[in-house]
Amino acid sequence: MAIVADVNEIVRAYLIANADIIAFFVPDSPRVYCPRLPENAELPTVSLFVRVGSSSPYIPNIPSPSFQIDCWDDNLIGARLLYRTIYSSLQGIQNQTVGAYKILSAIEEVQGQDLVDTEIPNYFRVLAFFKFIIKAE
Repeated sequence: MAIVADVNEIVRAYLIANADIIAFFVPDSPRVYCPRLPENAELPTVSLFVRVGSSSPYIPNIPSPSFQIDCWDDNLIGARLLYRTIYSSLQGIQNQTVGAYKILSAIEEVQGQDLVDTEIPNYFRVLAFFKFIIKAE
């Protein structure tokens, strides 16, 4: 039985290799964390993780996870700009090779929602959900 790859790592690898996202973080490297931000994370940054999903026992190497993606910054305008960059990089992609794996498709399920984190002062985020189909074997 084949071991299915970690879809969190596949999507994270796609994002940190994407030219538009790299350009957003220049001169620093992309700060894309999974599943949560580290304490005192430098802003702007992105966090992502699988929230739900499905797979078939007949084709277990093609899961369909839904990801929560949070775009963080110290102001809402910056968080929204980062969200738009993520949206442009993911919405409607097809057959994107990521190492030995492939993102067959990605589509936004829920548009970005502007949120203010009440537990962490001066952290603003835009929360969105994306559905993926991944060939993970």
